[in-house]
Amino acid sequence: MRFVLQLAIFISCGGLLLPSLHAAPWNDLTTDELEATLTQKFAAGEYSPKGADSCLMCHRRSEKVMAIFDGVHGQGNSNQSPMAGLQCEACHGPQGNHNKGGKEPMISFGPDSKLSASAQNSVCQGCHNDAQQMSWHSSTHNLEEVACSDCHQVHSAKDPVMDKLTVNDTCSSCHSKEKADMNKRSSHPLKWDQMTCVDCHAPHGSMSESALTKPTVNDTCYSCHAEKRGPFLWEHAPVTEDCVTCHNPHGSVNNDLLKHRAPQLCQQCHANDGHASRVVPEPGSDAFGGGKSCLNCHSQIHGSNHPSGSLLQR
Repeated sequence: MRFVLQLAIFISCGGLLLPSLHAAPWNDLTTDELEATLTQKFAAGEYSPKGADSCLMCHRRSEKVMAIFDGVHGQGNSNQSPMAGLQCEACHGPQGNHNKGGKEPMISFGPDSKLSASAQNSVCQGCHNDAQQMSWHSSTHNLEEVACSDCHQVHSAKDPVMDKLTVNDTCSSCHSKEKADMNKRSSHPLKWDQMTCVDCHAPHGSMSESALTKPTVNDTCYSCHAEKRGPFLWEHAPVTEDCVTCHNPHGSVNNDLLKHRAPQLCQQCHANDGHASRVVPEPGSDAFGGGKSCLNCHSQIHGSNHPSGSLLQR
């Protein structure tokens, strides 16, 4: 098991002295000592011959515990489910003397766990090691020590993060800035659950920036906005380089998710010559500030295939 290997390497490198399996109290152990103790239990292979029955003698009154049997992890008729193998101990480790007197520690998950995020995650990765997890170790979530259990719920009939109608709530519980953006007047339909965070982002990491599901920002946007892909006879350089040069994909107070209103947005790149340098103090006073400002004339801002479209006007 990867959990055992990880902790064994830690012990061999750090020269940590293993505490006795029967030492008490367990709550006084440091994270390193607890992980070392659990490694020793794995090495001893102290699994219960009764499996889940032994655990449920004490935990059967807990609705949270019993909910495991409503989900995929608790299906004993599937060879890919832990309940078909070592049952509860497949994830929580060998029982040993846990149910006898001193409540010998076992692997626990969630905010109350004394184990490090990497130790908790190594248990999950013992089974979940498919291609979707290949970039996990370099992902922001891993580097920020986010545990699998911070997002996923194993003891439930349906994991909320796997449900299209609730996954955004899980993501936005941490990503508060993006939550604020998605509730602005111009945004993708995230707040109505018509689009999800994982449509664009890979929460377990990817080979591209911002954990995008596609190689680049533009490729991600083109998945839905194919009409902006081109190729165009006359291209607009910022469009071909990066959509987020002009747009905030999570939401904006400006129309079309624009970071700034025109003409200010356009003037960030265009030189101060001709009418491009004209500052309109009162929008709506003339063609340079009224309506869509620069886009009143240069309407094909994403590119044009018209022979006379060099100025993106047609």
